[in-house]
Amino acid sequence: MIGRIFTVGGLTLVSRATGFFRDVMLAAVLGAGPVADAFFVALRLPNHFRAIFAEGAFNAAFVPAYARIRQQGGADPARLFADRVFTILFGFVGFLVILALLFTPAVISLLAPGFSEDPGRFALATELTRITFPYLLLMSLVTLYGGILNALARFAAAAAAPILLNVSMMAALAVAVFFPTPGHAAAWGVLVAGVLEALLVGGDTWRNGVMAAFRWPKWDEDVKRFFHALGPATIGSAGTQIALFADTIIASFLAAGAISALYYADRLNQLPIGVIGIAVGTVLLPEMASRIAAGDEAGARGAQSRAIELTLLLSIPCLVAFLIVPDLIMRALFMRGKFTAADATAAGQTLAAYALGLLPFVLIRSVTATFLARGDTATPMKASLTAVGVNVAIKALLYYFTALAQVGLALATSIGAWLNLALVVYFAVRQGHLAFDSVLRNAVARLAAAGLVLAAALWLLQAPVGRLFAGWTAWRDESTLGTLVVIGGVVYAAMTVALFGKRWLAALRRRKRPLAAPPLQPD
Repeated sequence: MIGRIFTVGGLTLVSRATGFFRDVMLAAVLGAGPVADAFFVALRLPNHFRAIFAEGAFNAAFVPAYARIRQQGGADPARLFADRVFTILFGFVGFLVILALLFTPAVISLLAPGFSEDPGRFALATELTRITFPYLLLMSLVTLYGGILNALARFAAAAAAPILLNVSMMAALAVAVFFPTPGHAAAWGVLVAGVLEALLVGGDTWRNGVMAAFRWPKWDEDVKRFFHALGPATIGSAGTQIALFADTIIASFLAAGAISALYYADRLNQLPIGVIGIAVGTVLLPEMASRIAAGDEAGARGAQSRAIELTLLLSIPCLVAFLIVPDLIMRALFMRGKFTAADATAAGQTLAAYALGLLPFVLIRSVTATFLARGDTATPMKASLTAVGVNVAIKALLYYFTALAQVGLALATSIGAWLNLALVVYFAVRQGHLAFDSVLRNAVARLAAAGLVLAAALWLLQAPVGRLFAGWTAWRDESTLGTLVVIGGVVYAAMTVALFGKRWLAALRRRKRPLAAPPLQPD
């Protein structure tokens, strides 16, 4: 399992690295002004719906169901199930896209009402959304193809697909001079990327003989069971997206640049979430589903505990860096072109607020996997909706009674993330699906100690290291950040080895063969 996690994590890291260069180009070309705000709304809208109807809810219901059917019935019943779900998904999402294209101004008025006070931003957001929204249908197909491949322990194509989004957007931005605005160039880059991603992941399913095709839906027991799980999963995913919608709605009333600050901060916060949290959850879910289908409950719990340990090991350095040196990170990565020092400060403050919720963000996939692998999507839904209600309430309170602006929105998101994780852990322990054995408890305590030492080191050294490069006229912030990264990496690695020893690290790397038995080899 660990090897497959590093396959997904490694490709996700490449995706995030190319995404960083994409965001550098976006910052330089778009800055953090009205055009950037309009584009980020146009990008966020299909992404919200994708997270609700595709990646979030769909994977939660489809991957365990497909793995169970293939484990118990073989390839033919699994193919029949996938074909029927494919037909329903394509028809539903296609209809949603048509509605959104017909009523785009109404959608923008609902989700970014503050733009109505700025006709220029409103018109541009409407135009760009009509370009980007078909991306939702393409990503729905990518999600279905990726879910089939993931259930068969093949992860590379789906993990590599987002790289095409970054490359496509960068290529479009490079020729932005030929478009009405740079926002138009970026929007067309998104749409082209959707086509390329669908071809990549769909091609992999075709090569492996598991390509889904149109087939008249039949309401058989497997499809009924899938939709029984999909309903709560969709509601749970919608709850999370409601909180993000609230960010967009409230930020549209803030000064120009607030949405952009949220975007750049969230992009960095998503780096460990994607490379670590989502990568671990992507591999863990079919692993646990296969083990549970085979009756290996102990093996499923063991895989989950090791996944949690690995997630914490890799994410704690990111948490520390985002809390101790957020402004330096933003200046070093984005302060060029139209992205100013004031923009970097605003985004850095927002990043620190997001970082307060980083641990629950990266852990939630590993913890909810114990429910999803058993076909229980209702319990995570209850936790998500409760957390979202608190999240949105805090956003409104901070907006009306403080001057925190977009920082308050990020802080409320972090509070909601902690509540969501706490509720899921409580439900999992109460139902006997999660046990904090002594090995896991000791690992958490030692990793916390290593993180505290790393935080102290960065806090003490940031000023002296900054003075070393104070006289530089170029690459000052980049060199300061790079030096702190090297020092922090050495300190954290040394503390980890000192506290755990090589035996624990070797045991963490040890992996077991997947129980799913498709006639394919894992990537």
